[in-house]
Amino acid sequence: MRLRDKVALVTGAGSGIGAASARHMAEEGAAIALVGIPASGVQEEAKRLLEAGHRALAIPADVSDAQQVRQAVEQTVEGFGRLDIAVASAAVQHHDRDHTLHALDESVWDETHDVNLRGVMLTCKHAIGQMLSQENGGAIVIISSVTAMDGGSPNVSYLTGKHGLLGLNAHIGRHYGARGIRCNCICPGALERTPNHDIHPDPDGRAERLEASIPLGRLGTPEDIAPWVTFLASDEARYANGAHFLVDGGLCA
Repeated sequence: MRLRDKVALVTGAGSGIGAASARHMAEEGAAIALVGIPASGVQEEAKRLLEAGHRALAIPADVSDAQQVRQAVEQTVEGFGRLDIAVASAAVQHHDRDHTLHALDESVWDETHDVNLRGVMLTCKHAIGQMLSQENGGAIVIISSVTAMDGGSPNVSYLTGKHGLLGLNAHIGRHYGARGIRCNCICPGALERTPNHDIHPDPDGRAERLEASIPLGRLGTPEDIAPWVTFLASDEARYANGAHFLVDGGLCA
């Protein structure tokens, strides 16, 4: 129970890495505020946790909206009394429109960065504010992507947003470490399902192409990433700060 008595806020908690991380942290003893949209996703995941005997609270919220993020932090504290951990996992990926930079519709850039970069910034901003008010530190885990490592992805808005998270992570680690707030970033590799997987133009071709490039011979799953989130949020990772960790089956090796 490495997160016993801890309170964690997780964005993008209605599916994917966010949902898997919420489950894993709950099993390690944390109370979980599940934040995200659509409301049905976080409500269903919270229901599952509650039925399993865990402490959970569903907070439907759009992470690109500053007021909604601030209120999500406030609701977490109202429900559980404090905030110890924030996991910024919410993301979108417009596979069908986010390519060909010279012809890119600027609305795709804006929509992607509103969630993937601004939304993470707002999550960190308001979580840090609450942690500072408690004066006993905290842990932040940002979910970036293997696409942040080079320029290979055709999804230029997604790539640049995820790359920007590496800078945000380093900034928080440098400027808030002295106050006891650690921040680390996970860069998952190619997973079986990407954000907005249903609009990918060639999901089978993507899977076949990537599997051939991964030394472990398979795509990853959210459950492969969740234990890393729990570890980095726990006191076992107390000396990890401002770092980013590739969890990609060897894709970048």
